[in-house]
Amino acid sequence: MRRVLLTLLLIFNFSSAEDVVVGAEDFDSYLPLLKGKRVALVVNHTSLIGDRHLLYFLLDNNINVVKVFAPEHGFRGILDAGESVSDGEDGMRNIKIISLYGKHKKPSNRDLSDVDIVVFDIQDVGVRFYTYLSTLHYVMESVAENGLPIVVLDRPNPNGARIDGEVLNFRYKSFIGLHPVPILYGMTIGEYARMINGEGWLKGNLKADLKVIPLQNWNHNMRYHLKVKPSPNLPNELSIYLYPSLALFEGTIFSVGRGTNMQFQVYGDPHYHNRNFSFTPRPMFGSRHPKHSGKICYGVDLRDLPARDTSFYLKGELNLCYLVEAYNNYPYKRKFFLKGGFFNRLAGSDKLKKQIEAGLSIDEIRKSWENGLRQFREIRAKYLLYP
Repeated sequence: MRRVLLTLLLIFNFSSAEDVVVGAEDFDSYLPLLKGKRVALVVNHTSLIGDRHLLYFLLDNNINVVKVFAPEHGFRGILDAGESVSDGEDGMRNIKIISLYGKHKKPSNRDLSDVDIVVFDIQDVGVRFYTYLSTLHYVMESVAENGLPIVVLDRPNPNGARIDGEVLNFRYKSFIGLHPVPILYGMTIGEYARMINGEGWLKGNLKADLKVIPLQNWNHNMRYHLKVKPSPNLPNELSIYLYPSLALFEGTIFSVGRGTNMQFQVYGDPHYHNRNFSFTPRPMFGSRHPKHSGKICYGVDLRDLPARDTSFYLKGELNLCYLVEAYNNYPYKRKFFLKGGFFNRLAGSDKLKKQIEAGLSIDEIRKSWENGLRQFREIRAKYLLYP
């Protein structure tokens, strides 16, 4: 254990989160850009300066915020995954809120007709199928079409040192993956915005008038503890680290603990017998209709993982063991992967499903990712802002 702790200290900079200056706190760099302008914000509950929301900070500094655009989970970050986000008002200053989730994923020309500049400030977790990336893409595309500038206030990526997984095949492009990047891409939201622009991924090879307000005192190997959960079902640091590996179960019959207080820290199914651990999903905040609601799910509890396995800190890899072992030991293999292709959209192609069904080893699967990851690292390097 002592050796593991020493290794962690060497690999990661354990500076406290208080030492990091997020883009939203670098007032001198972006407030002059907003003075006298009609400003639209793309924000949610994570858009904080200390304990104060960016919206109210700007209003109190005489910035003319005319509207807010809200991503998945809504402005307050309380809605279920996939739940419709309605238009409304903030409830304190009567600022109009426009949903960018559901059928209306991209600001329309009308939405931006009374806007001079857009500010994007949302905490990401560094995983391809986390939909804030797609919201960023469509906002950048819309401002480019309307000749408006966009300012991205950068925030740390808690998975910032991790690059792993299959690179997405464009045939499987969707709102949970628009770009040819691996599941773990090791970039901040600001770096990622630069890559969207630089690689010509916007429609018609458009380029947004982009300015990133960078972080201070942060690097990609730094362990960063988020002060608020980035979405309802990522309640703690362990869930954020396990999310890229366990979220693949969302395309299977297995539950990942939605409807419990152990989201993305457990997995199981009513028919996964001969397990010492069980949990019962029930409707709750952030998961009104959980998979296997009211049924006992037998499975695996990973909540003590850091005490017995630190490999996902040290290696920065996806852990395919959970998924492969679950498939190999599940009695009804034809029912394991859900119909409709959701698993393939999460994985980025149909290869992983076929590899698991064919009985390939984890080493063989990982080897098939190598060329794509090498090419992605070369692309990624062009857009990095931090060591």
